[in-house]
Amino acid sequence: MTDIQKVRLLIADTLSVQFTDPQIQVFLDLASGSVLIAAAFALEAWAATESANLDSENIGDYAYTRGAVNKKLTLAKEYKKQAAEVSEAEALSPYLTWAEMNLTGAADEDAE
Repeated sequence: MTDIQKVRLLIADTLSVQFTDPQIQVFLDLASGSVLIAAAFALEAWAATESANLDSENIGDYAYTRGAVNKKLTLAKEYKKQAAEVSEAEALSPYLTWAEMNLTGAADEDAE
């Protein structure tokens, strides 16, 4: 699965195709390749286009509200939180390996 396909899956843009592949690539480029951040950017952009319309709309028995916008923005925040947690773990990774004690050979020195 490509990064573009992963972003589409995360934002539920698999059937309607809200964004073209080049547009999703722009989100990936802006996010320095982070799929989660790119998905958050896409959700925010999608929510922005939806919020430009009326707050609610009634057509016969059909009613539409801004709930979809709020859900997209909430999901975008969650993806950014997850990406930050991953980045933090990756940032600590070199320190954790650097600080580990290497006791190989210590038993050999004790035996002498």
